[in-house]
Amino acid sequence: MNAAYEAEVLRVWGAAVDGAHDVWHLRRVWALARRIAAIEGGDLEVIEAACFLHDIVNPPKDDPARAQAAALSAAHAAAFLEGRGMAEEKINTVVHAIEAHSFSAGLRAQSVEAQVVQDADRLEALGALGIARCFNVSGQMGGALFHGADPLAQSRALDDRAYALDHFEVKLLRVAETLNTATAREMAQERVAFMKSFRDQLVSEIAV
Repeated sequence: MNAAYEAEVLRVWGAAVDGAHDVWHLRRVWALARRIAAIEGGDLEVIEAACFLHDIVNPPKDDPARAQAAALSAAHAAAFLEGRGMAEEKINTVVHAIEAHSFSAGLRAQSVEAQVVQDADRLEALGALGIARCFNVSGQMGGALFHGADPLAQSRALDDRAYALDHFEVKLLRVAETLNTATAREMAQERVAFMKSFRDQLVSEIAV
């Protein structure tokens, strides 16, 4: 089924390019979700659909429509899945999982499927991969790597729109604290440790 989902996503995205939110991101989220669901449970048909369609409407980070991306993706997914004959109850579960995956939306994942999808997507924001995606997005928005004089914001306010490294404290390390399942929390530990080690190493290299 994921071939049909990928085809629809690529159709909607068209020529748009976002290195942090590409087909490989969708595939990795699905792979993580399968690992989590193998222990935590959940309907894999629902989880698969939500994993592949959760970013189908993907405005740039600095677009005013970005705040509505999850809701717009959920609405598109609902129409697409209805056209493919998915049962209404399952579609509703997919819709909730997509709406709840967004960190900024602040929605509580109320179903097992939503918890699995949310956790899988948030694991992508952690570890070496999370670091790579963070700097990619910051570059897209014209941000600097870090504040040269005060990289850890010891004497200034954090500003992750201006500095990629600030995003670690503003959001990414907080993401690990929001994971729903014990399986995802265990998976996150190594990733978080690596991010902190990377941050420390980076600061040691840029000291002047």
